[in-house]
Amino acid sequence: MSALTRRTLLVGGALLVGIGLPRRSEAASLPGSLAQAPRIDAWIRIGEDGAVTVLTGKAELGQGIKTALIQVAAEELGLEPASLRLHTADTELTPNEGYTAGSHSMQDSATAIRHAAAAARALLLEVAGNRLGLKPDSLRVEGGAIAAPDGRRMTLGEIAQEVELDAPVPDTIALREPATYTIVGRPLPRVDIPAKVAGGAAYVQDIRTPGMVHARILRPPRPGARLVSVDAEAIASRPGVIRVHRDGDVLAVLAEREYAAVTAMRALAKVAVWQGGTSVPEPEALFSDLAGRPAQRTIIHEAGADAPVPPGRRITAQYRRRYQMHGSIGPSCAVAEFDGGHLTVWSHAQGMFPLRRALAEMLSLPEEQVRCIHVEGSGCYGHNGADDVAGDAALLARALPGRPVRVQYTREQEHLWEPYGGAMTTEASAVLGPDGRIADWAYSVRSPTHLTRPPGAGQLLSARMLETPFPAPPPKALPQPEGGGDRNAIPLYRLPRARVAHDFVADMPLRVSALRSLGAYMNVFSIESFVDELAEAAGADPVAFRLRHLDDPRARAVVEAAAGRFGWGGALPRGRGAGFAFARYKNLAAYCALAVEVEVARESGRVRLVRAQAAVDAGQVVNPHGIRDQIEGGIIQAMSWSLFEAVAHDAEGPTSRDWSTYPIARFPDIPERLDVHLLDRSGHPFLGAGEVAQGPTAAALANAIRHAAGVRLREVPMRPELVKAAIGV
Repeated sequence: MSALTRRTLLVGGALLVGIGLPRRSEAASLPGSLAQAPRIDAWIRIGEDGAVTVLTGKAELGQGIKTALIQVAAEELGLEPASLRLHTADTELTPNEGYTAGSHSMQDSATAIRHAAAAARALLLEVAGNRLGLKPDSLRVEGGAIAAPDGRRMTLGEIAQEVELDAPVPDTIALREPATYTIVGRPLPRVDIPAKVAGGAAYVQDIRTPGMVHARILRPPRPGARLVSVDAEAIASRPGVIRVHRDGDVLAVLAEREYAAVTAMRALAKVAVWQGGTSVPEPEALFSDLAGRPAQRTIIHEAGADAPVPPGRRITAQYRRRYQMHGSIGPSCAVAEFDGGHLTVWSHAQGMFPLRRALAEMLSLPEEQVRCIHVEGSGCYGHNGADDVAGDAALLARALPGRPVRVQYTREQEHLWEPYGGAMTTEASAVLGPDGRIADWAYSVRSPTHLTRPPGAGQLLSARMLETPFPAPPPKALPQPEGGGDRNAIPLYRLPRARVAHDFVADMPLRVSALRSLGAYMNVFSIESFVDELAEAAGADPVAFRLRHLDDPRARAVVEAAAGRFGWGGALPRGRGAGFAFARYKNLAAYCALAVEVEVARESGRVRLVRAQAAVDAGQVVNPHGIRDQIEGGIIQAMSWSLFEAVAHDAEGPTSRDWSTYPIARFPDIPERLDVHLLDRSGHPFLGAGEVAQGPTAAALANAIRHAAGVRLREVPMRPELVKAAIGV
């Protein structure tokens, strides 16, 4: 397989030379991801031909960062976006930015690229000024050249060898003033979309290369089952089959063609004998089982502890969330090639450097002999099967050196074996004072871990099933301020007396990990539902009640904008209701307020999202299209979670093996109108917006159902049978 190498990057357009700029005294003071990669050439490279390459350790997951990062670099460099090339996460070429997760791409990578590009521009102007005998501030970069006031021009290629980018970004660098922006803030068409909509080669699933073989993994019939015996010879002799590979409980078939691999896998399943398995609570016992599991309590927030509990009316509520899955539209896939010494893996996992470490450990290879290259995958946003299938491809490539090996999961394998978003419960209690304000607040969330991704080999599914297995490391809770299960568990509202606890459950019956927004989805659903319940008890309008408890002016602005644009308080047709919710993601990223209108069919319990109005403050807006795509997609995905999605299971494990047993929203469920209003904070830092809409959507839907049907639902998903039972029809 042909791949971009360091040599081809250098020869083809990114010659790097050193420079003597002073280094910062402390890397920790660097903005964004510059702390991990402080040199200019980690982010910006200029070739002998003047071609400019932008590098990022983040991955394009469909959130549009390829386009936004190009815009940021082009703005600071003074170049047209179309003239730039961008390389995303690649362990041989790009900086190590860990995972692409938590809505960090813009605030970390874009910030680093912005400063590095500004530093590169300053060096370009300095070199050109020396050549032309002019002051650098009298020059400008335009059309791939340096232009002087007298009309003289020098192409970037003419001065590339004198521009020394092998240097740290300086302590002080002049950034372009937002008032002069011509690229940042424009709705530039996303560069990742054309191939996807035109049926081009857009995803890792599309990779085909000469000599490539196709492999299929055979998973046990239930979690924890062990392979007792298998008649491998009968399968290995089938036409087109190269070999049957077994290592402990890892069982796979490799074939010349994909269909031969598929049919051989099915035949292999008939001759494989498995025993045992891990028991799972029955669905009706799910939450009692969760409540009975040992938990480690951490108080993550406390205010006014010395003050006495104020007088007033105490209100309590409990909320629940069932297991949910990523439901990636395209089952996970990876391609790997091993030449006897070096391993290259093409993967759509969200962390190439952590994946490299896990693969190196599993195969007992030095990390420098493993290269992981990100290729977009059809379905992501969290820890789905991407890391596991990369591990499978690596194992099988080692078993068949010299030929690229493509491993493609089936729909059933993706559904049954991906790490799920964990079941959770929350409890809320508050005292309403005589003035109608919240005088006391108590909240707790019981949750498993939300991060079992690599870098450990034991976090790869097949590595645990080898003859000499790698044990899964103990689950851990992610710390505040971002948190995991307790993400967004601390309200942004003004609460004079408050206590928030996280009950971390380490041992869970089903495999769990990161699903988009982690615990924020459940915590915002709970908090914003409870705030509505408090507003109702106080006889207050839900929007006015929130504003009464909000001091943050940016929070107030999005609440007022969403309510105003929605027409909050207006009359609605019979059977419809309006709901509102608000959150600032992680209490440190983007702000989102959301108003929705729903229609509830009382006879069937079916809930339909009719329209939604969001107001979002994500700081400086780079590409309005990109942010709107994220918010619109987040609302639709969270609507699907909240009204349809729950993993079905019995005592032997998950049973959601296809779209009929794991229903998701379909095209008729898409709202008639979905509007996103952006409050552009020009000149302010970038704020991550990719996961801000999930929690507010769930709560707004629950609040709208209450308004439409007079019932309060405290469990997601709010499926028709729950709605109908609550109505009592």
